[in-house]
Amino acid sequence: MIPHGFEYHAPTSVPDALALLAQYGDEAKLLAGGHSLLPMMKLRFAEPAHLIDLGRIPGLRGIAQVGNEIHIGAMTTENDLVWSPLLAEKVPLLVEGARWISDPQVRYKGTIGGDISHGDPGNDHPALMLALDASFALKGPGGERVVKADGFFLGLYSTLLEPGEILTRIQVPIPAPGSGWAYQKLKRKVGDFATAASAVMLRMRGGKVASARIALTNVGATPLNAIAAAASLLGKPIDEASVAEAARLAMEICDPSPDQRGDADYKRAMAGEMTRRALLSAHSRAAT
Repeated sequence: MIPHGFEYHAPTSVPDALALLAQYGDEAKLLAGGHSLLPMMKLRFAEPAHLIDLGRIPGLRGIAQVGNEIHIGAMTTENDLVWSPLLAEKVPLLVEGARWISDPQVRYKGTIGGDISHGDPGNDHPALMLALDASFALKGPGGERVVKADGFFLGLYSTLLEPGEILTRIQVPIPAPGSGWAYQKLKRKVGDFATAASAVMLRMRGGKVASARIALTNVGATPLNAIAAAASLLGKPIDEASVAEAARLAMEICDPSPDQRGDADYKRAMAGEMTRRALLSAHSRAAT
């Protein structure tokens, strides 16, 4: 189908973009990489009268270390993440996660901020952000506020972003040296959303788990922070029993919708299996 007619705007600064949002209100939509919005416009599920393209705002793209955090501009592409030496050294989970996203054509245009802002539980970055305990900088008419990823995702396509706000920056605490990481994703074919996926951060001390974070993709209305599953590992070695219990607890919080990728029971089981694989992979990478 052909999208409904719209007026195109290409601001060159965040204040200009915010002014356009304030001027056009609910009639405006922000355009990042376009892989979520443009298909919806073609199907006329979204019919904005004004499209505000963020692609010409240089300050929204880039990766830098700021103190003990990595700051990533919202318009940074997936390809930028994949090939970033800084991320490979400091936050390799983000590199691994970005490599799982769709195909090279999509990764060249798709952005981390667009992925997060859309609020789709099938997208990969939301669970990665939970596993990394990330925060988001949101800029609006009243200034900037920084919110945690845990609590940002409210429901299907629903986030803490207020009307008139723009996600400008992702802030990721640099994991402690020796931390293990993994993102395990089951999908039917290249380019597909996850049937189920699990992101894990793991730190060991004396052969036992000192800290753990587990987050799940596409098995609920939001990405799921598997708090009880991660807590069950603390003070224990990573072995068959502890991993099985963590996978069981991760499965307990899943509430997937049946679709062409499988029924609810299958998806729940695959969330457990992806968690098991991610824990073993993260453990193999962690300093003990």
